Amino acid sequence: MEGFVNNDGGRADAGFKGKAGDCVCRAIAIATEMPYIEVYNDLNALAKNERTGKRKKKISSAREGVYKQTYQKYLAALGWKWVPTMRIGQGCKVHLDAAELPKGRIIIKVSRHLTVMIDGVIHDTHDPRRTTVFTENGAIRTAGRCVYGYFVKETAVECPPETGCSECDQRDECPVSDPYWDDDVERK
Repeated sequence: MEGFVNNDGGRADAGFKGKAGDCVCRAIAIATEMPYIEVYNDLNALAKNERTGKRKKKISSAREGVYKQTYQKYLAALGWKWVPTMRIGQGCKVHLDAAELPKGRIIIKVSRHLTVMIDGVIHDTHDPRRTTVFTENGAIRTAGRCVYGYFVKETAVECPPETGCSECDQRDECPVSDPYWDDDVERK
């Protein structure tokens, strides 16, 4: 199917067999280009710190499903930023369609699933796009699967060579990223 590549994120190469509900692990492995087994072990290690309760009966599992708070924490640690595309009560504004999403490597959240799009092509073990056909005022319309938001890799700002600054991760001390930076002023 056009716009889709069957990609297990390296699961089979890591020695795993059979079916699994591992979309979070798979999506992160594909998007970050990290080994599947590394992501798998990292997510399971993070899950050990989760708490259970009345509503949350068990902890995350890289094989059977990972809670949102756990994968958000993991992706943030890897330098990925959440970009919401939908708000409560707003309705669907962005669909799982290359024309409506940015180019590059993104991890997309749709209902009960994470998938990856790389330059407009979905990489997953199945095609998660859904098309709904309905009539509106007598006209036939189609709508794709709604996107709740996506994760995108934050890129560091490159400093010009003349500043002598090699990394802009220290934005408080960088004259390029801080327009109010002044040599004569003490920084706290």
